[in-house]
Amino acid sequence: MKKQLLCTSAIALGIAAAPAAAQEWNLDWGGYMNQHVAFGDISTNLANFGVGGQDWEGDGLSLHQTSEIIFTPNVTLDNGLTFGINIQLEGENVGARIDETYMSISSDTFGRLDLGAENSAGYKSMVGAPSVTSMYINSPSTSAFIPFTGVDAGLSAAAGVPVNAVVLPFRQAGISSYTEVGGNNDVSRITYYTPDFNGLTVGVSYAAQGAVNAASSYSVNKNAVLSDIFDIGVNYSNSFGSTDITLAARWGTGETPSPFAGASDFETWGVGFQVGFSNITVGGSWTENDNDETLVGVNATGAATGIGLGDSEGWSFGVTYDAAGPWAFEALTYQSETDIIAGGVNSGFKTDREAYKIGASRTLGPGVDWDIYVVHETRDVNATVGTEVEGTLLGTAINLSF
Repeated sequence: MKKQLLCTSAIALGIAAAPAAAQEWNLDWGGYMNQHVAFGDISTNLANFGVGGQDWEGDGLSLHQTSEIIFTPNVTLDNGLTFGINIQLEGENVGARIDETYMSISSDTFGRLDLGAENSAGYKSMVGAPSVTSMYINSPSTSAFIPFTGVDAGLSAAAGVPVNAVVLPFRQAGISSYTEVGGNNDVSRITYYTPDFNGLTVGVSYAAQGAVNAASSYSVNKNAVLSDIFDIGVNYSNSFGSTDITLAARWGTGETPSPFAGASDFETWGVGFQVGFSNITVGGSWTENDNDETLVGVNATGAATGIGLGDSEGWSFGVTYDAAGPWAFEALTYQSETDIIAGGVNSGFKTDREAYKIGASRTLGPGVDWDIYVVHETRDVNATVGTEVEGTLLGTAINLSF
């Protein structure tokens, strides 16, 4: 029950104020589950990854699922402000992990203020190639079937440093156009979005640190982690006759903790668009992450310890067609390059990722969709022979949402 506050004059006069009408909380919640079954033809040159030194083997039938329960209770006060909570519980992580949890304060005239563990305004403002199926290639989703890791091992050994299976960094352009500064994700931050001005919304974010994801607050040494992260995102969405247009841009920066020569702050930027007309939507994006490479492949003293990945850039392009009836179709690509760093120094080599997808989705009923898709993806170091991963998926999925 909302506490009622008595005005000062009423207290002074000893007058009992009549209680205002109590606002009711909307105990909203929802969620989704996507279940994939896919047959994969995976070709790699990755040696010594199996028992007894056998090569990588990933062919055949595999399954993948993703699910969340999302709690969004909210209450709107007499002054028009809506106070809300957003807590997202993932279904697959060990320990029933909650990855996003934040409070929001909003109204039509105020805009929206988000406080807590959530992605930045830049991330949430972006758009890229449209898609209709839930096996996303503008993300790390396909890694459930096609290994992103390990293809740099050959270069690592050739460079005379320890063999290391290097993963393409999360929330960076090597994997997706939806980037964050230094790949930070769902850290505690404050974000403000302006009201919608004829389709235009601007958002700004600040996070003190980029190391702790959706965890209890505690003091963080800024000389040890990415810190003081600022983001700005702009999104414009409007309709002109039968044509729908969405334009987006984002930029962000954060301070490096590196004291080493040549150190630089982290940055990310990107632009994206979607245009829809006559049941067809075309869209694309370009994004970059500029990282402090003096921190890659070194220990706390700056001594070389191995290899890692540095700056990255990527682009997406695609088209969807919403046919008459329950079917929608897609064709799209995501492609990227990421610098390979050895002992804090740019090696001059890059690892490439190319992903292509065609697919279709059929609406079976309220909150129930059926997907079919084909994905072809490669990742290659382009520096030494035998460092390529190539995979083709033929898959289907049932998507439930409520």
